[in-house]
Amino acid sequence: MIDIKVPAVGESISEVTLVKWLKQDGEYIERDEVIAELESEKATFEVNAEKAGTLKTVGKEGETLKIGDVVARIDESAVKPEKKTPEKTNAGNGVPSPAKKEVDQELKVKHPVVQEPPAHAAADVKATPVAAAMITDKKVDKSSITPSGANGKIVKHDVLEALSNPGRLPGKALFGREIRREKMSNLRKTVSRRLVEAKNTTAMLTTFNEVDMSQIMALRTKFKDKFKEKHAVNLGFMSFFTKAVCYALQEWPAVNAYIDGEELIYHDYCDISIAVSAPKGLVVPVIRNAESLSMAEIEKKVMELAGKARDNKLNMEEMQGGTFTITNGGVFGSMMSTPIINIPQSAILGMHKIEERAVVINGQIVARPMMYLAVSYDHRIIDGRESVSFLVRVKELLENPDQLLFGKDPVKALLEL
Repeated sequence: MIDIKVPAVGESISEVTLVKWLKQDGEYIERDEVIAELESEKATFEVNAEKAGTLKTVGKEGETLKIGDVVARIDESAVKPEKKTPEKTNAGNGVPSPAKKEVDQELKVKHPVVQEPPAHAAADVKATPVAAAMITDKKVDKSSITPSGANGKIVKHDVLEALSNPGRLPGKALFGREIRREKMSNLRKTVSRRLVEAKNTTAMLTTFNEVDMSQIMALRTKFKDKFKEKHAVNLGFMSFFTKAVCYALQEWPAVNAYIDGEELIYHDYCDISIAVSAPKGLVVPVIRNAESLSMAEIEKKVMELAGKARDNKLNMEEMQGGTFTITNGGVFGSMMSTPIINIPQSAILGMHKIEERAVVINGQIVARPMMYLAVSYDHRIIDGRESVSFLVRVKELLENPDQLLFGKDPVKALLEL
């Protein structure tokens, strides 16, 4: 019998939560098979079987365990169970024997197969003529009506009930007062603590600007198919923003620096953290040396990290050491926000929803796809001139994406101006 213990996952982490068992107590498992999922204050990770044998679970789901605690035991002396062989068929041609046919037929008679209704059945709910006329006249969504008539039909009373209680979810009790409590996960505790710490320990200020996304959107429309064919990844906005940010950070190094006690730590590289909304909370994986990556390499890394975040597969190394953060509230419809600094970093860029708005260009009012940008920064290390100039530089690069190749106007680069 060998013990499977909670592994060390980081210097500052002393306990984890057993999220769920992936194998059952008493089940025979192979070596290196994943048996359980644990969650620390920073990430979710898996525990593997060190030997083959029968599993004896020790920890319980939802329980908090210390590093080094026994989470399970494996009886390696257990004999591996033999796999059940499929029933033989006539002449090995896949045709069931006559005896098996009779048994199957008998089972079908005793236990008829019940077919599940199709997923779209709710949209095909029948209504009485009066109810149907009221639904059409009042433009009532059928999915908001709970049918009470014979054979699941919607009757006049059902439509009146839906009209008298607008906004009520179907089947939701009226005037309900239910509450529910859930234990806060380690990850959510950490997010809460770090956000409050950022507000309380930094002199945080936010500056805003807006960017005309016309050029980038035109480029994406023109090259997205060729880009995907060539690189097997979609051409998104994140690569443009990451490239622009990397150029701007190298021009304004204070935005890419930390405060460490009474010293300032400057970085000559750009490790860009990207805020991702994962099922268990906000995580911030890092694109290492983003300044050295191509557009395709950035897009591939974004896709890889976002996929791992959704599947709770990010490891500690992938979430540590960023120097600047980009967060995109626009994917949820946010028009403007003041993002909170991801400490110990000194600044964060917030992207927002692209909306067509009236703008004045060369004295003419035209409609352009505009996005508000926000940079929150620690005023202890970054002055107003630096933060505003940084954001203006990002705006300039995004509105003139041909400059993303050299970091300056191609003609000026040619003329060495």
